[in-house]
Amino acid sequence: MPDMRRKLIAGNWKMYKTPQEAMQLVKALKIKLTDIRKTDVVVCPPFIDIAAVRDILKDSKITVGAQNMYLQKFGAFTGEISAPMIKDAGCEWVIIGHSERRQYFHETDESVNQKIKFAVAEGLRPIVCIGETLEQRQSGETANVITRQFTGAFKAIDATEFGKVVIAYEPVWAIGTGKNATAQEAEDVHKHIRSLIVQHYGQTLANATVILYGGSVKPENAQSLLSCPNIDGALVGGASLDAEQFIAIVRTAENLN
Repeated sequence: MPDMRRKLIAGNWKMYKTPQEAMQLVKALKIKLTDIRKTDVVVCPPFIDIAAVRDILKDSKITVGAQNMYLQKFGAFTGEISAPMIKDAGCEWVIIGHSERRQYFHETDESVNQKIKFAVAEGLRPIVCIGETLEQRQSGETANVITRQFTGAFKAIDATEFGKVVIAYEPVWAIGTGKNATAQEAEDVHKHIRSLIVQHYGQTLANATVILYGGSVKPENAQSLLSCPNIDGALVGGASLDAEQFIAIVRTAENLN
């Protein structure tokens, strides 16, 4: 049985919320989550919102993350944002390898690997996403896909670096579709991911690693998912854009700890 880990609920806002809308959302979160003690909460707004969100949340227990970063510290890379920039802007976290980045922007296991190294070197905590498509699941390739993505993402990442990482399992077929894996389907993959950590880094680090589920998490299914022994929290998409829904998911996690 894995060791007890703090639950983590992270909100990925994707390309939603103007700075004004972002401030309204986090003001509501800050007011209504003041009593959270056992659950870590992260919000990941668009780059343009980070400074405003950080200013509102600076005296709260809610931390801020970015949705992506470039794999160089600086340079002539028009339109990109680096790890030192998002760190200085107030981020403690960064999402790396989200399926939408892989699908629409052609990110690979190799680029994910490079980004992890840069993020950790700059003092950021990566939330590293892995997951299979519907076609891969239907063809029975889920375990192989997860193993390949895990191996590629963490190539030459040592135990100290890996200790900074959170993993998010996000079945691509359940993102933004309204579909979601059953609690047992999600738990099976989380258990497989933890077994990969044991193989590469040992039991102690495997027990300590937080593994999130990310695939249409809502207040209605949060309890069944978060009750699974290997699911340590959630990477929440659409429901994180609504204060009441996100708060409900956080409180579910808090009550289960």
